[in-house]
Amino acid sequence: MATRRIETPDGGVLAVETSGDPSGHPVFLLHGTPGSRVGPAPRGAVLARMRVRLISFDRPGYGDSTRLPGRDVAAAATDVTVIADALGLDRFAVVGRSGGGPHALACAALLPDRVRRAATQVSLAPRHADGLDWFEGMTPSNEHAYRQAELGQPRIAGQFQVRSRVIRRDPAQLIRNLVPELTPPDRTVVADIGIRRILHSTYRQAFRYGADGWIDDVLAFIADWGFAVESIRAPVRLWHGAEDRFSPVGHSAWLADHIPGAQLYLEPGAAHFGALKEMTDAIRWAAHA
Repeated sequence: MATRRIETPDGGVLAVETSGDPSGHPVFLLHGTPGSRVGPAPRGAVLARMRVRLISFDRPGYGDSTRLPGRDVAAAATDVTVIADALGLDRFAVVGRSGGGPHALACAALLPDRVRRAATQVSLAPRHADGLDWFEGMTPSNEHAYRQAELGQPRIAGQFQVRSRVIRRDPAQLIRNLVPELTPPDRTVVADIGIRRILHSTYRQAFRYGADGWIDDVLAFIADWGFAVESIRAPVRLWHGAEDRFSPVGHSAWLADHIPGAQLYLEPGAAHFGALKEMTDAIRWAAHA
C-alpha cells in the first residue's frame, strides 16, 4: 500500500491510499458512512491477480482529509478528478459501498468521459426520489438520524460528535450498538473476527479528528445531490442484499429503474454487510470494461 496527501485547488488535503497492481486497471473505491480509506477491500495479492490498482481516499471531514463544509454528493466527482489528475489517470472505474454508492454515481454522471464503469453496493437513492418511500424498511435508528438531520445540522452535530469520541476510543462500540438492529445475515458477517478488525480500523481512522465527515455525509444524502442519475451513460452495476434494513432494498430498485441500462443484482439471504463479501466481484466487474 502507498499513502499520499494530495492538495485540492481550495487549499485542502485529500488522504489517498493505493494498493494492488501499480500498472493495473484503476478503480476508485468510495467508502461507506461512516468510513475511511482503510476500510474493507480485497487484499493486495487478490487485487494484483485481478490486475487492479485500487484507489481509496478519506472523504472530506473523515480521517486525514480536510473538511469541506456544505459539500454535496456531487462534490465527490471533483475530489476524484483531483486525485486522478495527480496520479496521472485518464480513465477509471468507480465502486461505492453503502454511503459511497451515491458518490460513485456522482462520478459516473459528472465525469462521463473518464468513468468507464460504476458499481454500487447497498446504495441509497436520492432523498426525494419520485415514487420511492425513502424510509420504508429502514431501521429506526437510521430513520431517526435522517429525520433529525432534516431539521438542520445543529440537531445532529452534537450527538454525532459524542458518538464519534466513544467509537474512537472503542471502535467495537459501533458494532455493539448496531447488533440489536442487525438481521441474521448481517450478524453472521460481523461475527467474523477478521471483518470486525477491518471495521474497527476504518472507524478508528474515520473519527481520528471528530465526526465532521459523518455529519456532512448525512446532510448531503438528504439534500439535492447536485446531479440526476438519469443522466448516467456509463455501464452501472447495482448490488443489494434483499434483507438490508440500513439502506432498504427499494433504493437500489429505484436506481435500477432510473439509470439507463443499469443491472440490478438482488441477493436473497444477504443484507447490508453482505456487501463486504461481494466487493471483490464488484471491483472485478468494474475494472474489466
